[in-house]
Formats: sequence, C-alpha cells, structure tokens
Amino acid sequence: MGQVAGRGLCDSLGSSGGGSGAALTPKRLLSERSPDKTATKATNVGGTSGEERAGTWANQIGSRSSKTFKPKKNIPEGSHQYELLKHAEATLGSGNLRMAVMLPEGEDLNEWVAVNTVDFFNQINMLYGTITDFCTEESCPVMSAGPKYEYHWADGTNIKKPIKCSAPKYIDYLMTWVQDQLDDETLFPSKIGVPFPKNFMSVAKTILKRLFRVYAHIYHQHFDPVIQLQEEAHLNTSFKHFIFFVQEFNLIDRRELAPLQELIEKLTSKDR
Repeated sequence: MGQVAGRGLCDSLGSSGGGSGAALTPKRLLSERSPDKTATKATNVGGTSGEERAGTWANQIGSRSSKTFKPKKNIPEGSHQYELLKHAEATLGSGNLRMAVMLPEGEDLNEWVAVNTVDFFNQINMLYGTITDFCTEESCPVMSAGPKYEYHWADGTNIKKPIKCSAPKYIDYLMTWVQDQLDDETLFPSKIGVPFPKNFMSVAKTILKRLFRVYAHIYHQHFDPVIQLQEEAHLNTSFKHFIFFVQEFNLIDRRELAPLQELIEKLTSKDR
C-alpha cells in the first residue's frame, strides 16, 4: 500500500526537496506495493551523547513537554502485556539496547512485538509532538525524508490510491491509522488467552515500516529544531532502540531503511 517513482513502494516513498538535512541519492518514489530496489546513501546526523540512557528518556522528554500528537496508547495495568512492558523498561535501564530488545525467555513473540509496537507508537507520538510547530503545511508541503525521498499516503481502505500530501497531513493519516490498528482487539488482543490473528506479524511490520517514516522525516527535515530543543539525545536513543528491535526480529526490509542507512550504521556500529 504505497509506491516508487519509476519502480514502486503505496503510501509511497519518493523524492523531493525541502526542509533541513543533507541530500540522499537518486530520486525515487516509494509506495508500499513494491519495494524500492536500490539502497541509497543517507545523511549523517550528529550527536549521540546520552543515547544509552534509554530507560529514562521518555520521562525526561515528557517533563519538558506533555504535548503528544495523538492520545497515548495505554496498556491495561495488571495485564501480562503490562508486565512485559515493565520488563522492557527495566531492561532498557541497563543501557544495553541489544539485550533489551531480545525476546524474554518463555514469552510469546507476537505479544512481545505487540507490546513494543505500542511503546514505539507512544515514543514517536511524543517526539513528533515536540516539533509540530515546525512541521506545517508551509514548511513541509510534501512528506519527505531529505531531497530524495517522498512518501505518498494510502491505507488500502479509506484511501486506496496513493495521494501526495503535506507532511503534517501524512503523519496525521499515518498515526490515526496506527492508532486504529492498536485499538482493534482482534489485531492487538489485550486479554489473556485471546489469540493473535494469523496476519498479526504482517500488520505489525506495516505499522513499524510506517512509523520509521516519521523518524526519517524528523531527522531529515527537523533536526535543527530538535537540537534547539535539546532533544537530540532522546531522539537518537529512541531511534536506536527502534532499529535494534526491528533488526532483532527482521521486521523492516533493509531497502525501506535507506533514507537513514548511514545514520543507522553510525548508531549501531559500536554495538556489533
């Protein structure tokens, strides 16, 4: 549900200018129907200091701004998923992100992916909420990740043909769509004993692929305001956690990560 200029990926990734951030490579438009066939060079974005304080970044960013783009998705207290979330938070506090993303012994992979997907939605929700004043129809008339990548939106249901729209509109569509998936008890069951559907992992992969695009847009188009707000360490920690998680379980195709590939290599190289 997305497409590439000249090839294809449907709420698509393509290429356009605008915003801050260094250039990537050749122009292409990605939508989700068919993955982009070429890896590209992405920008180097600096500042990873403080990235190991993974267990506290969300509290720190929240203390500065309680603003979120969409309402926070809460996992019910007392549920097994809530206990898994607490386990994840405790492990993150150790600073070892590679260890923190691993499936806890004896736990169900679907449930672990579900809990972390909710957590990443909340993290990105907060991070984007801090820079919404900078991401406007005027500053971001297209949803892009640097001058070479542009995303067009389609969800396969309400919007079947990919449409070109501004970044704030695209991210609104995206986060609303993710929220709807997370709230669907048939997809993300919260009650003990209710099984995950057979297509759960496919849905989770699509959610994470789309959430990556918000990180990509923030890094390429709004990293200067992130620095001004002194949130770069929090952004880097959140993104590093996200990348380690999707790498651990092979949840996003490498070609989808191309807009931030150089940054990914920088953030993860010392942990190999």
